[in-house]
Amino acid sequence: MATQLDTNKAAPTEARNGLGTAGFIVGVIGLVLSPLPFIGILAWPLVALGVIFSAVGIARVKARKATNKGLSIAGLVVSVIGVVISVVMYLVYDSAAREVTEEANRAVKITYQVTGNAPEASISYTTYGDSVSSATEDVTELPWEKTTETSGLFKGGSLSVTLGADGGTVECTVIVDGKEAKTATASGAYNTASCSDF
Repeated sequence: MATQLDTNKAAPTEARNGLGTAGFIVGVIGLVLSPLPFIGILAWPLVALGVIFSAVGIARVKARKATNKGLSIAGLVVSVIGVVISVVMYLVYDSAAREVTEEANRAVKITYQVTGNAPEASISYTTYGDSVSSATEDVTELPWEKTTETSGLFKGGSLSVTLGADGGTVECTVIVDGKEAKTATASGAYNTASCSDF
C-alpha cells in the first residue's frame, strides 16, 4: 500500500525589520516638523534617531537578520533630508535673531528741525525706543532744532508744529542718522505740520 507524502510545508516566515520601520516613521515625523518655527527644535532628536534606526535596519538586512531594505533606505533618506532642513532652518533663525539683536542695540541720532516765518508756533516732539520721551515748546523765533538719540527694536518718533493766531508758514523736518526721513509744511493760523511715522 502506497503512502502519501505530505507536501504541505509551512511557508518560511520573513524576518521583520522593526528598526528600519521605526527609522522611517520618526524620520518622516522629524522631516515634517523640521521647517516649523519653534516646534522645529523637536525635529533634531527625531531625525537623528531616524538616521540611526534606519542605518541599523540596513545593516540588519545586509546581515540577513531582517528584510524591508527599501523601507530602511527610505527612512534614511527622509531622515537625512530632515537633518539638512533642520540645520538650514537653525542657521536662518540664528541669523534672524542676530539681526534683531543688532537692530535693537543700534542707536540712531534723530534731529528735529522747524523753519519758516511764523511769528509763533507750538512744537511737540516724541522720541521712542527703549524708552519714550515727549516735550512741547512754544517758540517765537525760527529756526528751531533739537537733537536726541534712541535705541531699541522699535524706534522712531514724531514732530508736529502748530501755528499760532498770527499764522505764517512753517516746515518740519526729521533727520535720522544724517538722512532726511520726513518733512511737511503748514501755513495759516492754527494749522499743523506733522512729521511722524518715520
